[in-house]
Amino acid sequence: MIRTLTATLLMATLLTAQPGGAQTASDPVQTDSSIGVGEDTVSDTQIRDRINTLARQITGFQNVTVSVSGGVVRLQGQVLDNTRRAELEGIVNRVEGVVAIENETTISTSLEERLEPAVDRILDRGRNIALNAPIFIVAFLVFVAIAVLGWLLTTRLAIWQWLAPNKFIADVYRAVARIVFIVVGIVVGLDILNATALLGAVLGAAGVVGLALGFAVRDTVENFIASILLSLRQPFRPNDFVGIDGKEGNVARLTSRATILISPDGNHIRIPNATVFKGHIINYTRDPNRRFTFELGVDADSDLAAALAAATSALEKLPFVLNDPPVSAWIAEVGDSNVVLTFAAWVDQSRVDFMKARGEAIRVTKTALESAGFGLPEPIYRLRLDERSAQQLSGTLSETETETRSPEPLPPQTETALPAASDPEQSSAETSDAVERERRATDAGGDLLNPDKKSE
Repeated sequence: MIRTLTATLLMATLLTAQPGGAQTASDPVQTDSSIGVGEDTVSDTQIRDRINTLARQITGFQNVTVSVSGGVVRLQGQVLDNTRRAELEGIVNRVEGVVAIENETTISTSLEERLEPAVDRILDRGRNIALNAPIFIVAFLVFVAIAVLGWLLTTRLAIWQWLAPNKFIADVYRAVARIVFIVVGIVVGLDILNATALLGAVLGAAGVVGLALGFAVRDTVENFIASILLSLRQPFRPNDFVGIDGKEGNVARLTSRATILISPDGNHIRIPNATVFKGHIINYTRDPNRRFTFELGVDADSDLAAALAAATSALEKLPFVLNDPPVSAWIAEVGDSNVVLTFAAWVDQSRVDFMKARGEAIRVTKTALESAGFGLPEPIYRLRLDERSAQQLSGTLSETETETRSPEPLPPQTETALPAASDPEQSSAETSDAVERERRATDAGGDLLNPDKKSE
C-alpha cells in the first residue's frame, strides 16, 4: 500500500514539475495577429516593456524574464504551475505585434512558493466567512424558526385528525407537512445568502439519493403505501374471520407493515400488507349467513329420491339451520360402489359455531339415512385368484366345518345426548380472546383498523 502511494505521488510530481527546475522548451507558439511591415510595425522594445509591465502586475510572474527579437517573444524564468504557464502565454498572445512565443519557463520546485497561493486563498476565504458570519447566522435562525413553527403546527394542532380518516393517515399528513416546512426553511435561508442556485444542486443530489434508497427499500415502501390504502379502504374489521393468500384466521391488527391474523390453532400469522392489498381477501364474517356443504354415499340400488327426502327432512328440523335460504340436496356423482349425495344448509354464524353446526348436521343426516334403511356402503374391492390359489382356498373350505346361522337382530339403539363440546349453540371464544389479547398488548404497536367503520 505504501509503495503504491509513493509511486502515485512520484508520477504526479513528474507530470507537474521537472526535478531541479529543468523544463523542456516547447515549440514556438504562432499567434493569430498579422505581421506588421514598415511604419506599422511595433518595435521589440515596446512589446518587451508592455509584457514586463503586465507580468509585474500579476501575481506569480515576477520571476519571468522577457526578450523580444523580430516580434518573437522568448519567456524564461519560473512560474508556479502549468496553469500559470498557459495563462502567461495567453497574455503574451494578446499583446499587439507578437508574432510567435517561445515559452521556456520552468515550474518552480520551491515548496514555499507553491504553498503561498494556497495559504492566501484559505486566508481570504476565512476572512470572507468572518465578514459574512452575521448573514449566515441570520439565515440559520430563519431556517430554525420555520422548522420549529412547522413542528409546532404539526404536533399541537388537532386539524390533522379532522382532515384524516384515521390516526395513521393523520401521521402521514404531519410528516409531509414537516418536510414542506423544512424545505421552505432551506429555500428562505439560501435566498437570504443569495445562494438559491445551490438549491438545484442540493435537490438534484437529494433526488439521486432518494432514487437509490427507493430501490434499496422497495419492499418496505411498497408495504407502507399498501398500509395507507388498506387503512383507507378498511377491507375487514377486528376479529373478522378472513382468508388471505391461502392463510385463514381472525384479524387482530393492521400495522404499517403487515396484517396480523390469529389462526384457529392460536398461531400468529403476519402477512405483508403489499401481499394483502394485491391478493384475494375472503371475509367469512362480513355476512352472518354462511352455507356449509357435506357429502354422504348410499347404496347404488337405493331409492335416491327417498334418500334425499329423508336427509333433507332431518336437516330442516335442526334448530340452527335457517329456513331462508332453504336446505339444498343433489346427487353429486356415481361412485365405484355407491352414489354420492351432496347436502347444503345455511346457518347464522353470529349465533352458532359454524364448524360444530356442520358436524352436527352430518351426524343427524347420517342417522336419518340409516334409520330409513339406507345403507352407507364401504368401498367394495374385486379380487381375482389364479388356479392354484383357487384350489388351495377350496381345500381349506372343505376341511373346515361351517355352520350357517341367521344374524341376530341388533338391539334398538337409544339416542345419546349430544355432548356440550359438540353443541353448535356453544361457540368457541378462544380465538376471539386471543385477538383481544393481541390488540391490548403493550408491545403491539399501532393499529390502522377502525372498529366503528364498516368494512368495504
